[in-house]
Amino acid sequence: MSNLKHTLHTLFKQTVETVTPPLTKSQFEEKRVLTPDEFVAAGDYLVHACPTWSWEGGDPKKRRTYFPANKQFLVTRNVPCLKRATELEGYNPNSEFAVGGGEEGEEGWVATHSDPAAAGSGAAGKEDVPSIEAAGGAGGSGGAGGNKDDDIPDITDLELNEADDEAAAPSGRPYLRAEEPADNIMRTRTYDLYITYDQYYQVPRFWLVGHDESRKPLLPQQVMEDVSEEHARKTITVDPHPHLAGLSAASIHPCRHADVMKKLVDNLVEAGREFKVEQYLVLFLKFIASVVPTIQYDYTMSVGNE
Repeated sequence: MSNLKHTLHTLFKQTVETVTPPLTKSQFEEKRVLTPDEFVAAGDYLVHACPTWSWEGGDPKKRRTYFPANKQFLVTRNVPCLKRATELEGYNPNSEFAVGGGEEGEEGWVATHSDPAAAGSGAAGKEDVPSIEAAGGAGGSGGAGGNKDDDIPDITDLELNEADDEAAAPSGRPYLRAEEPADNIMRTRTYDLYITYDQYYQVPRFWLVGHDESRKPLLPQQVMEDVSEEHARKTITVDPHPHLAGLSAASIHPCRHADVMKKLVDNLVEAGREFKVEQYLVLFLKFIASVVPTIQYDYTMSVGNE
């Protein structure tokens, strides 16, 4: 989305939200969108199921009157991101599959984790739900390599004779220092993640505020390194946070969220799984995981009363 087009659309959207009241009658069954009350119910469910998420009130001047003062948006902080999305081991563009859209001339969302049609020997038939089974998904991958500490002698076990002491003495010549190339150093980023309610699109909106290992804010182009390449080009915008003064953040534009969520929920229902509106944000986060595959927030809860 070009900057001019995005700016004009934002102004139009703000105008509509000012003159149009929020959705009050549920359209969850028909369109898979949320009323403010349903958003709060889904948020309560998420906070209960995953305590790393919490409600906050934000700037009092930016509060929406249709939400409780202390439940304006959801946040989880200091979420680790150990590697860039472009560095994912074994990434194969051919493994991307569409989960939304499908109309002639329109581009759908793309999930980058795996194609459910090819996942597991028991997964037969057509299913476009991106990794909604009870997965360890966001769990840390951890360093699983062997521990070689036993091969390193303790300093107290070393015996030096006088010749060794002389050889170890400073010679007055400059030292040669062996340093690991900077490119091989793993730099862990952290993210504060927010979920707000978008009145215009009637769906949740996901925001990312990143920091480097020194807690310095990431620039927008650095945040893009942690978004799947397909989505970084199409769906990430930088906008003022709707509830926090003075904060601009990258967000996943919600213009296609309703289409994607409808497809995912309908797939679950067609498969005979019960899905309640309170579970909306759990499934939403599983979908968002395909956009930010290396940001390890908790979305490990099951969906659909498995």
